[in-house]
Amino acid sequence: MADRLMLLDTASLYFRAFYGVPDTIRRADGTPVNAVRGLLDMIARLTTDYGATHLVACWDNDWRPQWRVDLIPSYKAHRVEEAVAGGPDVEVVPDALEAQIPMIRRVLELAGVAVVGVAEHEADDVIGTYASHAQLPVDVVTGDRDLFQVVDDARQVRVIYTARGMRNLEVMTDAVIVEKYRVLPGQYADYATLRGDSSDGLPGVAGVGEKTAAALLGEYGTLDGLLAAAADAGSGLSSGVRSKLAAAEEYLAVAPAVVKIVRNLEVPTLEEAGAQLHPVAGGSRADLERLATVWNLGGSVARLLEALDLRH
Repeated sequence: MADRLMLLDTASLYFRAFYGVPDTIRRADGTPVNAVRGLLDMIARLTTDYGATHLVACWDNDWRPQWRVDLIPSYKAHRVEEAVAGGPDVEVVPDALEAQIPMIRRVLELAGVAVVGVAEHEADDVIGTYASHAQLPVDVVTGDRDLFQVVDDARQVRVIYTARGMRNLEVMTDAVIVEKYRVLPGQYADYATLRGDSSDGLPGVAGVGEKTAAALLGEYGTLDGLLAAAADAGSGLSSGVRSKLAAAEEYLAVAPAVVKIVRNLEVPTLEEAGAQLHPVAGGSRADLERLATVWNLGGSVARLLEALDLRH
């Protein structure tokens, strides 16, 4: 089996598992375990179907970094449950899911799955860093379109897109992104900046939707190129677009830094993180099998162990 790295947008997946598996599945004490079960099944299936030999569960150590909020105060503001001075804000997370996150961390630890997060950064930034520097092919698993910007056929970086569900996974390559959005992956961050994203609290440029954003980038290449054309009275840019860009001047000055994924974080090497998948043995395997019973994890632990047993 040729080496292949899989990077999980972990929160994206456990939220999907939580809403996709009935929360009537519970431990004896009444705590739901649907997200735990669902995530383990996802990992077992994904690593097997896509031939992963290395895996990193990338973690949101800060799901709403203050440096991004300082630039655009509306960034993810609608998802804040409690603002915390000097630390990460508390995200709106259903109590039934919140109770499962420690269990998720525990089973990943016992299964030998590397978990990596970086202070003051989102999982997207961890993914961007590994995807940009890995010396092996990469599959990024996420339901977040922002990560399309890391797709790179030349470096064998793909996104396995989960937005349509685990039965309808889309493999996002350069060609697929061009077909769907009429921009290259390298243009996607500029495209998202212009279009905006209500799910992240990014207003975009008023009056510039997806088609217009794609057309402008098709003509001018980058946001910087577009803004240079807007500043050049002799360029062919229409007066309507000029006025829209002028009205969004303050937003456009800061939005790229918010939208673009960080690619140069200090993260452990794959070897240091323990990213290479391997069979679970000894006490860890016994503990996992015990928790499968105690926590009512059904066959999900067995399916994960079986998938990992293939890595030898």
